[in-house]
Amino acid sequence: MTLEPGILAARILIVDDQPANVHLLKRLLGEAGYGNVTSTMDPTQACELDRRNDYDLILLDLQMPAMDGFSVMEGLNARHVGSYLPVIVLTAQPDQKLRALQAGAKDFISKPFDLIEVKTRIHNMLEVRLLYRKLEAYSKELEKAVAERTAELRESEARYRSLTELASDWYWEQDEQGRFTQVSGPVMDMLGVRADPPSGIWDEAERAALQAAIAARRPFIDFLVHRRQPDGARQQFRVSGQPMFDPACRFLGYRGVGVETTAGA
Repeated sequence: MTLEPGILAARILIVDDQPANVHLLKRLLGEAGYGNVTSTMDPTQACELDRRNDYDLILLDLQMPAMDGFSVMEGLNARHVGSYLPVIVLTAQPDQKLRALQAGAKDFISKPFDLIEVKTRIHNMLEVRLLYRKLEAYSKELEKAVAERTAELRESEARYRSLTELASDWYWEQDEQGRFTQVSGPVMDMLGVRADPPSGIWDEAERAALQAAIAARRPFIDFLVHRRQPDGARQQFRVSGQPMFDPACRFLGYRGVGVETTAGA
């Protein structure tokens, strides 16, 4: 894919108080095929023009009355915080080049103009600028896609939890350290991690087998566990669990559901 059509359609602003310089640059750019070139000889208007037109490139003279190029760059920097400042400075003073680059300019063109140098530096600068714009657009599209996908996943998770709540008596999630992050129902009681006394007595062999399956990070389906209530009534539960892993196969924890299927005492 060629960038040339985009480069020639770039929005360019010339800021120079010398009519001869402005005329020369506009003629040069026009002959090179650039079709969107504007100019101002009033440097105080540069920032407002950039705000309205969002230029791809600003050719900025440094030595101007009322407001020099360094002051203009201060205003432009305030508008382009965190983004690419598309400025090439025009100067006849070699000692100002380093200062201009430190102030935010991306390149410089020496006066008197060398026409080949002018065309080359402008073309190269616009090529970089266009690539920055494409990268910014891609980043925005990527952020939008990630936000949309995150919303879809959250909605899917909400539906999943809603369905599990309808289809089971409890639901739980554990992190990689075994800490419970989501709990509903008697699962903590079943696994023996509650601080308060349980309402009944769980079958220790069944509970140990369940804990061993979780410790081994194995899935289990309809695992039967029983609990004896103080009045002698016997409860039966079916519990299912699934280990969770990220795309790199790193263990994230467990999630599971359970339902009471009480049998006779």
